[in-house]
Amino acid sequence: MWPEKIREPDVLFVSREHFDRIEEQVCGVPDLIMEVISASTSKTDRVEKFAEYARAGVEEYWIVDPEREVVEVYALRKGAYEPLGLWKPGQRARSRILEGFEISVDEIMRKPLSPRNSHKEL
Repeated sequence: MWPEKIREPDVLFVSREHFDRIEEQVCGVPDLIMEVISASTSKTDRVEKFAEYARAGVEEYWIVDPEREVVEVYALRKGAYEPLGLWKPGQRARSRILEGFEISVDEIMRKPLSPRNSHKEL
């Protein structure tokens, strides 16, 4: 993110025009980051990382909340994140910076089948 500050997001995207940010073991500031939160990471992802990613200039920040079954997307504007959207089951979350990229919340939240139910169709 900056000297002495390293984060390892769950998912990151770096555009072709920023490939120079990728080195052998280090990636500079990504264009888009996704974090999947849990009870143990919620404060870090919603407060600490939220502020750090904005400070570093990450253009878009996605928070995937499996407990609430929502996807929140924030876009960086004038150095601060503004909500771009909150999507629920039955909806498709969309990116502002990746034109045409959208993903079904149902697909993101799909839970693996237990062995007892593995024969059922999805």
